[in-house]
Amino acid sequence: MSAFQERFAQNDDAIARRYDYDEVTVLVADFGADRDGSVDLVGETAIVVVGDEEYEFEVPEGVARASMTNGVVTIEVKR
Repeated sequence: MSAFQERFAQNDDAIARRYDYDEVTVLVADFGADRDGSVDLVGETAIVVVGDEEYEFEVPEGVARASMTNGVVTIEVKR
């Protein structure tokens, strides 16, 4: 289990996965369609807020973009 997945393991409702490809790493966490939240990138740190819960974790080095739609957080990092 990656550090990213461990960070979300505390939340029984969240499903988190990390996918490593040749030039891109994709981090995905699904909190369920009924959960509102936001995600921000500050340097190499991602901050995810869902309801009253806040999660912070490091993202791999590279050019990153993040979004949250319908309860699904997606972070793509190009190396």
